Amino acid sequence: MNMKILKGTVIGGVAFFFLGWLVWGILLADVMTNLMDTSLNRPDTEMVWWAIILSNLVFAQLLTLILKWSGANGALDGLKIGALVGLLYALTVDLGMYSMTTMIKSVTGIVVDVLVYTVVTAVIGLIIVLTWGKD
Repeated sequence: MNMKILKGTVIGGVAFFFLGWLVWGILLADVMTNLMDTSLNRPDTEMVWWAIILSNLVFAQLLTLILKWSGANGALDGLKIGALVGLLYALTVDLGMYSMTTMIKSVTGIVVDVLVYTVVTAVIGLIIVLTWGKD
């Protein structure tokens, strides 16, 4: 595996984990609780940690591959491409969830989550591009 891809995956995965915890788990916890049906959420003590970690690594690898394939090589590239990937991914997941479940209570929930996910993924794109170094 290419070192850029490996570094982007690991660093991006760690950044996704901690930034996601900070943003959704702490800063927006009350907001998201009001916009989402959290009745199916596991209690903190029953989280499946290996799955959370793997999920973050897989998404970081997807973002890293997209950044690499696009030829991203600067902060602005990381931000723009990260934002676009985050926007499209969040819209896909949130619209699907809204259409088939009761997890997202309103269109406001979609808008808030998509905007936040877009910003978080833009920051992760920036982090990946700035930390992966040269081949």
